[in-house]
Amino acid sequence: MHTTKNPWLKLSVLHFMWFSLNCQLSFGADTISANQSLSADQTLVSSGGNFVLGFFTPGNSSNYYIGIWFGKVSEQTPVWVANRETPVRDIYSSELKISDGNLVLFNESQVPIWSTNISSNSSSSVVAVLEDRGNLVLRDGSNSSAPLWQSFLHPTHTLLPGSNLSLIERTNQNQLLTSWKNIEDPAPGIFSLELDPRGSNAYFIMWNRTVNYSMGRPWDEQSGFFFDDISTSYSSIWLNDPESTITRVIMDVSGQLKQLYWFEGTRKWIEYSSEPYQPCEFYAYCGAFGSCNDNLYCDCLTGFRPTSEQNWSLQDYSEGCVRKTKLQCDNTSVGNGMGDQFLESHYSTFPEHPQNKTADSSMECKSTCLENCSCTAYAFENNRCSIWIGDLLNLQQLRQLSTSRKTLYIKLAASEIPRESSPTNTERVIVVAIAVSAGLLLLGLMLFLIRRGRRRTIISTDPANGSLVVRYRDLQKATKNFSEKLGKGGFGSVFRGTLPDGSVIAVKKLESINQGEKQFRAEVGTIGKINHVNLVHLRGFCSEGSRKLLVYDFMPKGSLDRHLFHAKDSEPLDWKTRYQIALGAARGLVYLHENCVDSIIHCDIKPENILLDGDNCPKLADFGLAKLLGREFSRVLTTMRGTVGYLAPEWISGVSITTKADVYSFGMMLLEIVSGRRNFEHTIDVEGTFFPVWTARQLIEGTDLLQLLDSRLNGIADLEELSRICKVACWCIQDHEIQRPSIGQVVQILEGILDVNLPPIPRFLQEISNDEEQIVIFTDSTLSVSSEAHAMI
Repeated sequence: MHTTKNPWLKLSVLHFMWFSLNCQLSFGADTISANQSLSADQTLVSSGGNFVLGFFTPGNSSNYYIGIWFGKVSEQTPVWVANRETPVRDIYSSELKISDGNLVLFNESQVPIWSTNISSNSSSSVVAVLEDRGNLVLRDGSNSSAPLWQSFLHPTHTLLPGSNLSLIERTNQNQLLTSWKNIEDPAPGIFSLELDPRGSNAYFIMWNRTVNYSMGRPWDEQSGFFFDDISTSYSSIWLNDPESTITRVIMDVSGQLKQLYWFEGTRKWIEYSSEPYQPCEFYAYCGAFGSCNDNLYCDCLTGFRPTSEQNWSLQDYSEGCVRKTKLQCDNTSVGNGMGDQFLESHYSTFPEHPQNKTADSSMECKSTCLENCSCTAYAFENNRCSIWIGDLLNLQQLRQLSTSRKTLYIKLAASEIPRESSPTNTERVIVVAIAVSAGLLLLGLMLFLIRRGRRRTIISTDPANGSLVVRYRDLQKATKNFSEKLGKGGFGSVFRGTLPDGSVIAVKKLESINQGEKQFRAEVGTIGKINHVNLVHLRGFCSEGSRKLLVYDFMPKGSLDRHLFHAKDSEPLDWKTRYQIALGAARGLVYLHENCVDSIIHCDIKPENILLDGDNCPKLADFGLAKLLGREFSRVLTTMRGTVGYLAPEWISGVSITTKADVYSFGMMLLEIVSGRRNFEHTIDVEGTFFPVWTARQLIEGTDLLQLLDSRLNGIADLEELSRICKVACWCIQDHEIQRPSIGQVVQILEGILDVNLPPIPRFLQEISNDEEQIVIFTDSTLSVSSEAHAMI
């Protein structure tokens, strides 16, 4: 046998054996006691293995921090950091230990850099325990029921189920949830979340300690947004099966408050919700001379570069951008091509803090800015000259199809002006000549089309080309003077029409529209450009004075309610078709919520507004009408308040309506797709229990879900799909919108990409089901919508 003669190697081996033995003897699995310490790779592990405390290093950083992370997540995810601002470099010489009744972190020079900083009279019996819910607690060993200090009361950037954010009244101190500086540096960033110190029960996202974004919702003890009750709110969502569900709420480096959960199938964190939806809503999110876009990215303006490329790569945009080439302020000649020049750019908003100047023309406004070395941009709009001095802040890139187009001229060194944006005189002459020629040709073509159009009975409409306008007299002719009325809905009456080519259309006469002509045309023009396979196609519109009409494609198989609730009128849909209808409708709603220029809240999701083409492909109808009706829509909805149907509880409480109101309505509709009956009709059959509540109970109790199924299907359904659709439906109808998934997540769940746990029983609906008098069947005239009316709109 080979034996070593190297004494240093033998000493190292002995040291390693002693160190390993010491690791095993020094600690209880989850506790640090007096005269014990934690260093190097040693860790505390909570009793159930849910959380770990020890030294960690984030990303590619060379710094180490004491933190807590998930014990059952393959991707190390810190939820709490002790020494955020004072990292250590040598974990073998640094140690965390009990000292004078406190938990203290000493760096490699044995200098204390972090402490719990409390006064304790029992320093010898104090212990630190890592609880299985992620809370690090300092206790007096002789009185373990009274914590001396706990990490839940000192959150960093994460809230866990059971933790809270509150205002300490006796000191008027706010607990903060503060973002990391960037994805590799846990030092406090520029964004934080806190309760309103004035006691308004509101909470704010702060930027550099000033209010940047207000959630704008009042809180009460029943609200999921009341952080004093966050343990109840979040636990009710995610912790019905704590062994398999891992969730957290974070103040992200983007400034968004996000809720995420761990999906073991993909080994990734899945974002459940975020607020605000777009970081671009934050003031100056991309810093000086940066612009924000809808893809959650920041870009520097043309001629500028990030102040710190490294910080930008780590999603820290606070330092903004700087010029690539300095301005040549000594040359103030206009248009000589040698000095500073201006780049024409288009944004959806102007920068903040303009200065108004007197100027009679755009050229005079340009000269005013060019002659001022501190001027960085100008705009001449509505015969008004505005200039900007110093940094340009809060710019947002022009979004596709945006109706807000503001022209800003940004001062740059001549070398930074793209050639195509700085044409020569010769190029200008060529462009003008081409434009004049094209104009003459276009004029001739327009005269030809006008003459030809007079011979036609109706104007052809093509939203892609912008030709959406239809004359009222042409619609009169197509509908035989509106003689064939198909029905009346909440937004107006619907009539059948026929085009000269024989194609059938649906013409809806809108009621209670008080918008001006220009605004109405702009709104309808935007809706007309929306194109998705699961949205009804808008053929055109008419707006002549008080006459406002919409023209749609006709849907031959009518509305979904006719197939679900009117057995005599049609054959029952089989399970496969129902499931595909649910999935298609959800995809259409995703497009409205997440892919349009401005998110569109439908506000009226129900089977009557799901139309079917010849192949049973579902198409959402009436989308965008809430936007068209504006404030008048609230008048239409007044008659719906207090009824049990498709309206989310927030309609009744009067708080702001978001896309989650549509999610609630969609969940109620999913249950009707399953049962083939109106939800409230089941109160007669199921022992007086409201059907959505009964469904949630069946899921929790694990009973046979086939008894929820439409009896006409004879029990023929895919059990996995049935379970999936019932679970996601019950999540959609939760009391508080933060508990509901986004419609995008609904699609992923229906597609089988995401798994979903058992939902709790919605308390609001449960209380209603216990009081049968509150279950009001829709009989109001504004809600009496015939199937024929929706068969083609």
